[in-house]
Amino acid sequence: MDQCECLDVYLPLLEDSSLQTSLSIAQLIGAAVRTDTHRTAIIEWLPPQERQKEIKNRRGWEKHDVVYQAANGRHGAWVLRHLVAMVQKKDSKTQEAALSSLGALAMDNPSVANILTKTPTLEAPVPALNLVLTHAKSRVTSVQLAASLCATHIIRAQGNHYPGHLDHTAVLTVIHVVNRILSSTSEQPQSQIKACYTLCSLVRDEKDICVEAADQGVLASLASLVKSITPIENSDGWEIDEPDSRVSLREAALKAIAAISLFDKVIKREVADTYDLIPIIQACLTEKNVGVRCSACHCLRSLSRDTAVIKTNITDSGAGMALYQVFKKEDEDVRVIAASLATVCNLVNDFSPLRKVMLEDGLLPRLMQLSGMEDQEIRVSVLWAIKNLLAKSQSSTKDMVMQHLGWSQLPDLANDSDPEIQEQAFAILRNLTDDETGVSLVFESMGGDTLANCLSAGLDSPHELVTRETTYVLGNIANSSRSQQDLMFTHPHILDGIHHCLADARPGTRVPLVGCLLTLLRTNPRRKRDLIEAGFVSTLRHLCERTGGSGSGGGISVGGSGSLAMSTSPVGPRHHMHLYHLHHPHRHMICPEDDREAAVLAKQVLDLMDPSTIGEML
Repeated sequence: MDQCECLDVYLPLLEDSSLQTSLSIAQLIGAAVRTDTHRTAIIEWLPPQERQKEIKNRRGWEKHDVVYQAANGRHGAWVLRHLVAMVQKKDSKTQEAALSSLGALAMDNPSVANILTKTPTLEAPVPALNLVLTHAKSRVTSVQLAASLCATHIIRAQGNHYPGHLDHTAVLTVIHVVNRILSSTSEQPQSQIKACYTLCSLVRDEKDICVEAADQGVLASLASLVKSITPIENSDGWEIDEPDSRVSLREAALKAIAAISLFDKVIKREVADTYDLIPIIQACLTEKNVGVRCSACHCLRSLSRDTAVIKTNITDSGAGMALYQVFKKEDEDVRVIAASLATVCNLVNDFSPLRKVMLEDGLLPRLMQLSGMEDQEIRVSVLWAIKNLLAKSQSSTKDMVMQHLGWSQLPDLANDSDPEIQEQAFAILRNLTDDETGVSLVFESMGGDTLANCLSAGLDSPHELVTRETTYVLGNIANSSRSQQDLMFTHPHILDGIHHCLADARPGTRVPLVGCLLTLLRTNPRRKRDLIEAGFVSTLRHLCERTGGSGSGGGISVGGSGSLAMSTSPVGPRHHMHLYHLHHPHRHMICPEDDREAAVLAKQVLDLMDPSTIGEML
């Protein structure tokens, strides 16, 4: 799909006089486009004659993007223009094929989504999204679904690129179409399956849309649907020759439930209590179909992100241990292993009654077995589970975990080529060092030089999440004994790394770093000269100046003695416990107050170093 020679053969047929021919090409685009490379090649394609004309009319240094092409009518965005024209045909099959193709091209593509939303020059007097939403109200279900999925890809591509700019009206239109199909007793299973997957795409990683969908009755429709096709009274005797369409619909419905319940606690409790779906989810864990088992695991993963649901519904019903038995099966499909492991990560947090039970039932040997797999997602999840096992854990638990993981493995993991592996390795170190006993354990087991090399590598990482976890480990060490604090000063590359991060890192990383310095000076004033000689004064002063504040400091009063309310450690929580959602976008977001907080802490550090080094900055 990305070879120009092939496109020169197929794409011109979109304007063939035979409707069947153009329909087939549109269907091909909708089915074959799978990657960004495919999308770019098709979107930028021009017929050879127009291609030559475009080259002649363009200055040598110019490169027009697809938005420019679309705005200039027939000189560009050729495929998009012809697909929009096809959407306006009266034949429903043609409409469906064109809508599917537009959706495939708009998926995760903000430029195309922007054209289809705002540009009324693509063979239509109104933006293409308006046409798409009109077709979502078609009398033909297949056209409704194609339009809904197309609109979803346009909406989400724009929303992901411009956070906070989701088209609420378009979202509601899609939700209403999906809900009507899911709640109908006369719709075909294939249509309901497509509706489920459209819903998954619409709500993916977007809490507000999840809540909106639930408020509009979609969750109730899903609950009713999955109950109607899942007889749990005698799940062992489910029909051997159960129709494939019903099995696929069960899988799709469970995936939709998992997607819609991922973030909001109220929705999770509706799933568990109001609609009493946990028995059905538990029964589906033993379904012979891999997809159904995998979807059931995803449901429990979403629900297990809520403390109350873990402590009551998941534990009391036996669903947690039922999932654990699936997780332990060595001959299980790798997709089910990955999904069940992601749930286990949540079930071993310190507030979970199942942590102790699983530890006593072979959890660590199973995790070590899985850590040897080549699957990157599983390797990350194993470390995530270990991290959560160590959060707020007793020394005996730390010893047990590290006997299985191996102290010699930590440096290798901290220097792994995969940044997600590195991040989890430093999070493990963070949780191991969450008290002075833990810090001593790490120093004794790893050795100061090895630990220092790991910390230096973490500070030098180009990946923010790795650096941030490293700074929290340093913060824990700063809260320990003076001899352990000296690690930062006897290994100059650590101090250099801290200095570099203060100057160049994002606010979310600078906050714990400045807090680390503040703790060091409060507990070990003799290190003031080392920090001054290392050049921290000018860096901290510049950090204060970044806020642009003076005088009252915008209503935040920070005196030399530090009137900012803090816990024992100003560097943030000493341990790291994270409910599992590997690709959650908000993990990468920075709190807007972080820059301000970093400046407040920097002012306190400067005052401790020398009250005269800075004036009324804040």
